[in-house]
Amino acid sequence: MKLYSYVVKHDTGFSPNPFWGCCTLADCKPAIRRTANVGDWIVELSPKASGNKVVYAMEVDEVLDYSTYFRDKRFESKMPNYADGRVVCKAGDNIYEPLADGEFRQLRSTHSNGEEENPGTKAHDLGGLNVLVGRRFHYFGSTGPELPANLQDLRVGRAHKCRFSSQTVSNFVTFISAYDRGVLAPPTRWPSNDNSWRQEER
Repeated sequence: MKLYSYVVKHDTGFSPNPFWGCCTLADCKPAIRRTANVGDWIVELSPKASGNKVVYAMEVDEVLDYSTYFRDKRFESKMPNYADGRVVCKAGDNIYEPLADGEFRQLRSTHSNGEEENPGTKAHDLGGLNVLVGRRFHYFGSTGPELPANLQDLRVGRAHKCRFSSQTVSNFVTFISAYDRGVLAPPTRWPSNDNSWRQEER
């Protein structure tokens, strides 16, 4: 079991997407998505200026390719739906539709240029190859706990860290297990007048 830690740039509910019953990492952080395996833990921290608090943590229980993720009926709710006015529906991360020629079409989403594809984000996202799915997760948004003294090694500047001792990994699992699971607060960048982050059904 490995533990990956990284610092969030934009906590919007898109990547990771903690809604509709599971937490998914389908876009951004391609290096983590290429190498993480079932049983690994992913933890995202707030920037240093915000105290490197835990934004979310999830245990990976599925690693899917993009075609499988898009076609799996379990994840239809994670496709962006701009016809629905709720922010949670627009934040979907299931945005790469497989095409007959083996390529993908980027749907309108947080990573597109409106209705047009964004070649830069598309290449970056697809470079990760995989989508990580976790049903055991803790999503705190901006309300997350600070790292205790025995987990200060998780702090990271750029990119990510994954070379931790077995003791550090064990300490982290013990630490995070003390908190409730699921979506515990809205993402940091979330409209104050929208409570759709609480929704579990479309």
